[in-house]
Amino acid sequence: MRATVGDEIHVHGRTVGSGDRRGEIVEVRGEDGSPPYLVRFDDGHERLVFPGPDCEVETPAK
Repeated sequence: MRATVGDEIHVHGRTVGSGDRRGEIVEVRGEDGSPPYLVRFDDGHERLVFPGPDCEVETPAK
């Protein structure tokens, strides 16, 4: 998985009833765009994310 600052991450809910989360990648801490990523989620919280198979990185359309 590769990302750049400004990309969006979409984390799918893993259990029934848990919603999906979206956030903006504000810092890439791995080499050449690899994880971990510092992500600012829609609710304003920032968290270090090590994406798993339930995540997608999307580049916003310009």
